[in-house]
Amino acid sequence: MIAHLRGRLISKNPNQAIVDCGGVGYDVTISVATFSELPAEGVEASLYIHTHVREDQISLFGFSDTREKRLFEKLLSISGIGPKLAITILSGISAERLVVAIRGGDHGTLTRIPGIGKKTAERIVLEIKDKLDDLAVPVSGGGAHHGPAAEDALSALVNLGYPRPVAQKAIETAIERNAAAGADFETLFRAAMAAIR
Repeated sequence: MIAHLRGRLISKNPNQAIVDCGGVGYDVTISVATFSELPAEGVEASLYIHTHVREDQISLFGFSDTREKRLFEKLLSISGIGPKLAITILSGISAERLVVAIRGGDHGTLTRIPGIGKKTAERIVLEIKDKLDDLAVPVSGGGAHHGPAAEDALSALVNLGYPRPVAQKAIETAIERNAAAGADFETLFRAAMAAIR
């Protein structure tokens, strides 16, 4: 099985990349998150690969990091979720927010992802909620635990390049100024951005 590819990126679009490895072009299905991590076409790229084998075809699914790949494989373990839907899920929400939503039993967030209805959201939470410990996003290094909105805001700030301690302090400051902000991701994120500035 192919587990990793490194080679020249021939082409990329939000759900597909073609990587030339030693003269062979591999067609890899990717998520939007992985697409945004890929370098420019013509440059060397590296992808972690899940090889999906069916009777009639072999498909490659690529990820920019092992965390997203592990999450994809956990989604595949859920009855009724195949690789295409799993990639759609990972394209509709960041890996961090998905883990937080599943662990928190947040069906509302899950049903906002294209292709996920109420029953599928319930099945996702039921089947893998307790299997995500290796993918958990720690919110604070000793500070108070402020819930899913704070976890999402922290993840978003870190993804924007702010150091984790700075992001945590900004979130705590925002919640101190307005306790209600802690319940809503957008409100909290904006307040934390203001606190950083």
